[in-house]
Amino acid sequence: MSRLASFRGPSTPTSSPVQQTRHPSAPNSPSRAAESTYHRKTRSILQDIRSVTETWDDIVLVDGLKAAKALVDLRTDLDNELSLVPAGSQPDREVVGPKLSEMEKRVVALDSVLVKLKKQFNRLNTLVDNLEGLLHETSKTKGWEAVQEPLWVTWSLEKFASEIPDILIPYHRSLQMHMDIVELLRTHSVPFDLSRDAITRWVSQPFLEEDGWEAKWEDLCEAEIERWNSK
Repeated sequence: MSRLASFRGPSTPTSSPVQQTRHPSAPNSPSRAAESTYHRKTRSILQDIRSVTETWDDIVLVDGLKAAKALVDLRTDLDNELSLVPAGSQPDREVVGPKLSEMEKRVVALDSVLVKLKKQFNRLNTLVDNLEGLLHETSKTKGWEAVQEPLWVTWSLEKFASEIPDILIPYHRSLQMHMDIVELLRTHSVPFDLSRDAITRWVSQPFLEEDGWEAKWEDLCEAEIERWNSK
């Protein structure tokens, strides 16, 4: 649901087969003929949002996955070694101690991953606020009618600022899921099956499958925003 509840707004040439002449194409709107500052700011904010989500995926699928998988592998190795200890005997401290130390390092690495993800989510929130702030600023200087006009193709500034905040929901849910998974993996006694399922969820990021940036917004922005892939 949009956080802009106080705002209200509305939501090819052919050729003649005989004379071989073309109907004139519709003239470009002023907003497409010459970009304004708020055109450029809108594109820049949305590109920054995309960049945040790309960084998010790198943190999850590189740093996070590496730490989580290493932690589970260490526990599996230790369990295998302990299974070889004769009944009634104590495991060798030289075997258990180093393994536990390495496990703790992986837990610390996962905590660091969560800090990074929280930072990216806060950045995402700030960018959404910036987009809404741009709407307020532009409506004051240019008038409400200006922010309802299509920026490049069909979406207006008001449309972008009303719809883009929805992206916060899946990323917040995903952040909470990663926090829960780290809490689960923190316990050395967690069963292997649960650890394996947790890593599967970590990688798949189910809350982003349909509502993450790549799934929901990238193609739309490429279609709606001129020079979308420019820097």
